[in-house]
Amino acid sequence: MAIIKSKEIREMDDKTITTKLFELRSELVSLNAQVAMGTAPENPGKIGEIKRTIARILTIQKQKEGENKV
Repeated sequence: MAIIKSKEIREMDDKTITTKLFELRSELVSLNAQVAMGTAPENPGKIGEIKRTIARILTIQKQKEGENKV
């Protein structure tokens, strides 16, 4: 899965965001399992990329929650 930009995340609805978050987390678990078993991942930078994208999604979700409360 590729990087999802902030603008793209803001345009998504809540259900799509939740689905993407689930996909990214499952991919991260898969990559971390590869590292734990001792095999080299195809693209080592992809782990950091996925972590940043997850953080970006969570941040935007929190911002949307804050906007809805006010």
